[in-house]
Amino acid sequence: MAKPWATYGVDLHLERSGPGLRRGLTDALRDAIRTGRLAPGTRLPSSRALAADLGIARNTVADAYADLVAEGRLTARQGSGTHVADRAVPPPAARPAPARPPGRLPYDLVPGTPDLSSFPRAAWLRATRRALAAAPNDAFGYGDPRGRVELRAALADYLARVRGVRTDPEHVVVCAGFADGLRRLTDVLRTRGVRTLAVESYGLDAHWDLVERSGPRTVPLPFDEQGSLIDPGDAGAILLTPSHQFPLGGALPPARRAEVIDWARRTGGLVLEDDYDGEFRYDRQPVGALQDLDPGHVVYLGTASKSLAPGLRLAWMVLPPSLLPDVIAHGGSPSVGVVEQLALAEFLTSGAYDRHVRAARLRYRRRRDALVEALATRAPDVRVTGIAAGLHAVLRLPPGTEQPVVRAATWQGLRVLGLGRFRHPAATDTPVDGLVVGYGTPPEHAWAGTLEALCKALP
Repeated sequence: MAKPWATYGVDLHLERSGPGLRRGLTDALRDAIRTGRLAPGTRLPSSRALAADLGIARNTVADAYADLVAEGRLTARQGSGTHVADRAVPPPAARPAPARPPGRLPYDLVPGTPDLSSFPRAAWLRATRRALAAAPNDAFGYGDPRGRVELRAALADYLARVRGVRTDPEHVVVCAGFADGLRRLTDVLRTRGVRTLAVESYGLDAHWDLVERSGPRTVPLPFDEQGSLIDPGDAGAILLTPSHQFPLGGALPPARRAEVIDWARRTGGLVLEDDYDGEFRYDRQPVGALQDLDPGHVVYLGTASKSLAPGLRLAWMVLPPSLLPDVIAHGGSPSVGVVEQLALAEFLTSGAYDRHVRAARLRYRRRRDALVEALATRAPDVRVTGIAAGLHAVLRLPPGTEQPVVRAATWQGLRVLGLGRFRHPAATDTPVDGLVVGYGTPPEHAWAGTLEALCKALP
């Protein structure tokens, strides 16, 4: 059976193909060069290093190298080492150009993603360097299943200052995105016997599907012009976006915030607060977190997906003390890298996060204002709602026109979603026609063209 040899210098697998050590090594190297696994210009290990790696005599390696130099396959120069010789390489077979992914259009107003071109690369790199320089050695072990204490402490301070959340680092759990936190919570709810989770009539089907895969079924809350009506029936928990409802855009009025807290206290139910877009407000005072009204019955969920970037996979939960042990038991070790956690902790404590959010808030407000102004001029019959906060707006359309407008947008090269796309399949309220316009999504250079395409698609 052929003997596998591994060289650590160039990380190359060699298989002896001839009799004897010298012949076998020479043939293996020749085959690696011929097949392109050793590219022209690759520097090979010294004869001493390769001999040590393979457990053979140094002279055997030197002789094999000499044979290949004589064949012109290797070059050797005193002080420069041994390299694979340059040679003509046949060009790879032509491949057809990849087809454009289906549905990929030049302009994009689908909500849920910030302007990724504005990610603060330089500031994030500085924070990462400082965090790594200061990190203790044990930070790179398996660690606390709740996440790094540096990040949990930074989040507790930040959330108290900016969102009015009442907590301490002990009850903060770092998770890999909002969906990861929701999955953990619904796993716990299932084990506690919760069979039904009440949700808003308009929201994300990905969240509803995730909940139902975990066991509980979802039932939509009725709603009116002021938002969701707190009528959860026999549900054991409620999932809400009270600070900026997604996608309709309003804030849950104080009276209904009090109603949901009263329901939780009366029934022992749990409120899952998705603080969607809580940091991006423009025309109103900040709406504090619902969790502040009753930390014992509300789970606060936040994320850096909109403020920084979803690719970081950084999110957090603030848990009631009674829920913490079960969530830790169902979550295992955090699935967020320690470097990202340490960097975000440094980003928060240094003030870089606040500076970034303020700059982003100004940039997105300018886009929102440009959207409202353009629509007032070119589509005056379209009513714009949900614009006091967040990264999206709802354009209310005449009944029966939603799908024709979505198709017209496609003809303009614009990807945009109708409001019906976010309606719960079991909702019984009268459907509302509209577009959900994620004005935070386009990169800066594409914003003007995207806005033009939208105006052309509207009636």
